[in-house]
Amino acid sequence: MPDISFLSPPFSPFVLILAYLLDLAIGDPENLPHPVRWIGASITALERMVRSLARTPGALRLGGALLVIVVVGLTYALALIILHASYGVSPILSQIISLVIVWWSLSIKSLKTEALGVVNAFKASGIEGARRALSRIVGRDTSSLSRDGVMRATVETVAENTSDGIVAPLFYLAIGGPALMLAYKAVNTADSMIGYKNEKYKDLGWFGARLDDVANYIPARLSAILVVSASFILGYNWMGSLRVCLRDGGNHPSPNSGRPEAAVAGALGLKLGGGAYYGGVFIPKPSIGDTDTAPDEGAALRAIRLMEASALLMTALAFASRAAMILF
Repeated sequence: MPDISFLSPPFSPFVLILAYLLDLAIGDPENLPHPVRWIGASITALERMVRSLARTPGALRLGGALLVIVVVGLTYALALIILHASYGVSPILSQIISLVIVWWSLSIKSLKTEALGVVNAFKASGIEGARRALSRIVGRDTSSLSRDGVMRATVETVAENTSDGIVAPLFYLAIGGPALMLAYKAVNTADSMIGYKNEKYKDLGWFGARLDDVANYIPARLSAILVVSASFILGYNWMGSLRVCLRDGGNHPSPNSGRPEAAVAGALGLKLGGGAYYGGVFIPKPSIGDTDTAPDEGAALRAIRLMEASALLMTALAFASRAAMILF
């Protein structure tokens, strides 16, 4: 096997298991430092700089592309430098830093907590509370959503973030180590901040959105496979999950988001999709699913269970991949 240690210092696959358990136990405490917040702050600062200099749509497009390249490139380079430097001091120190990066890059507990927060807010304070809780985790406008709309958005967000927040980071960890995992988080953060099609971001955010599409192409399809597998394990309708995924996975403006959403819709017998407002702009979307059954609170809880099972399966796959690289 060729020597690729220059791309990432060696790290134990058991680091992944510890990070997975750490994420399940404490998630991402808001009072602790987190690189995604630093990445977000750098994107905000660079956005201001680009807007102060760019006077035409073409200049905004170029500036937006440079913004994303700089943020993602620096994230990867700094992580790699820190990992190599720490490995030179002590392999154990490098393992500890790798553990922190992998823990930082996973979103299992935080996704579960936020999705449960929507359900619990609805039970405690009705639709207004649920809308407020939902607004924390979605980009769409929530102020006029009905109960069905709130729960549909919750299920869709859990499905989409199974890919973006769990499967994709672990995929890039498996193929390129913690530095590439963190670089993916920078790509995804840029897309979530500026990758919109509204008037404000259609030029500035085009490159970030396209790069995110490319980065998530394989992980989204892998996520769909994992959801189908998790459906079988949990006793949900795995055949329906596979059928709807194959038929409706492309029923989405994104080339990727529809894949895990369709797998979840088929597994739970739901109708997902449909248009929504983002930043005041209505984005039409086709429907996904076999039936007209709208998600309720129970469906949101089942979607969370599918996410957790898929996360466990992907963690096992990533562990096996890293172990195989060591053994062979």
